[in-house]
This record gives sequence, structure tokens and C-alpha cells, in this order.
Amino acid sequence: MSSPGDGRSPSEESARTGRAEDRPQTVRGWLHWFWTVDRGSAMVVREFLVSVGAVLLVGLLLFSLSGVWPPMVAIESGSMEPHMQTNDLVFITDNDRFIEDAAHGDTGVVTHETGREVGYTMFGDYGDVIVYEPNGNDRQVPIIHRAHFWVEDGENWYDRANPDYVGDAENCEELRNCPAPNAGFITKGDNEVTNQRYDQARGLSGPVQEEWVIGTAEIRIPWLGWVRLQLAELAAGGAPQVMLETTPVPVESPTPGGSTEPVEWVDPVVA
Repeated sequence: MSSPGDGRSPSEESARTGRAEDRPQTVRGWLHWFWTVDRGSAMVVREFLVSVGAVLLVGLLLFSLSGVWPPMVAIESGSMEPHMQTNDLVFITDNDRFIEDAAHGDTGVVTHETGREVGYTMFGDYGDVIVYEPNGNDRQVPIIHRAHFWVEDGENWYDRANPDYVGDAENCEELRNCPAPNAGFITKGDNEVTNQRYDQARGLSGPVQEEWVIGTAEIRIPWLGWVRLQLAELAAGGAPQVMLETTPVPVESPTPGGSTEPVEWVDPVVA
């Protein structure tokens, strides 16, 4: 029996004493006890379930807005600096979720080329920043870079390219992925130190087809991605994450002509 003034409700006292005749007799009674008990393992379980439920609710809300799961990605390297930083958490949306009038066709993506013409900017420069699977390979870590312009299948896009972003190529024959092996976006990281060429000029990916695009970047939250990266590392058994380095190193890769050239970094993301 509870003493006067001890603050316990009859259902709480019944569950505490453990006597069958004193325990809640209905589902509603048990739910009331579980929701109001303020001590013991039941309270711990309740608080845990409430926390998990809140996280799931936020996740579902973000998914309903984004159309992409997961709707947040963490930046692993610095190839989008200064507009995106390592450890940023970026909210992305399906590229056909909120289509701008200036988007190329039905892709939902505004290119740097078009953005310059119409004054459309995202993250400090013209055009959209996209998250894409290199060569459509879903086994590779997605990359987050800016879409510069769209090329058609077989197009000689050398003359449309910024000459500063094609390396030493002096014509289409010397430029990787030119003529274009397929229609798609020509992309590049914003970092002018570590990413001086288009992704396609580096052989990182062919022109990015619409179906390779996971989504467009909309909002970045500084540093919050660090938590996501640490969780991903723990899930991998403590192994270091792929391509976490942000400083270029003198690694060499073969060019089509057999010579070598420095490898530049990309911004992989952890979904």
C-alpha cells in the first residue's frame, strides 16, 4: 500500500508491488503506467523509444520534402571549397522535386552555363551542385560537384569548355570524354587549387546522365556531417573512410597517350 503523500498513483504502486491483484488490468492501464512511471528500467526504455521515435519522425519529414533517402549527406573532402567544407552536412532533394524554369530539359538541374545567363546561383556560384554516381556505378561513393553544362551524345564540346579546365588538351582528340560518349552533364569541383579540371577531363566519370544524378544540394549545415562520418567509420569496423584526405598528393595516373599527370581530389559523400 502506498503511504499518504508519497506521490504514487494506484497503477504505479500496483506495478511496483508486483502483486497480481494490484497490477493494471487493461491495456490502457499498462500504457498509462508506462507513460507516467518516473523510475526504473521502464522509464529508461520509454525515453529510448521516445528518442528513436523523434529521430524517425524527423527523418520521415525530411524524406517527404526531399524525395531522396537518405536526405542528408556528409562531405568527406575539400574539392568543393570554399563553398562547401569537409564535415558539412548537406540536405539534398530529388532533382525533379522542385524544378526551376532554367533547368535543362526535364533533368531538374540548372547548369553553370545557364545559371550565368539567368542569374541563378547556388552555394556561391552559378548553377546547381549535384550528387551523382560516377559512371552510374552505385557501388562507388557518390560525388558532389557542380554541373557546368550539358553535352549531347557524340558532341565535340572542347570549344564550349573553359580552357582553364581542360588541362593541356588543345583539341577534342586530346581531351578525355570528347567527343562525348553519351549525353550528360560536364561537372567540376569548385576548389580551384585541387580541382583544376572537369571531372570528365580527368576521366573520373563520363558525362553525367540524368539517371546517375541522385539529387541536387539545397542546404548545408557546417560541421554536423562529422558525426555522420564517425558513425560511418564505426559501422565499417573502425576502418578509415575512403578518400577522407583533403590535401592533394603527388599520385600519378596514366593519360590516354601513356604519359602521367597528377590525380586531383573529388568530394565523395557518405549518405
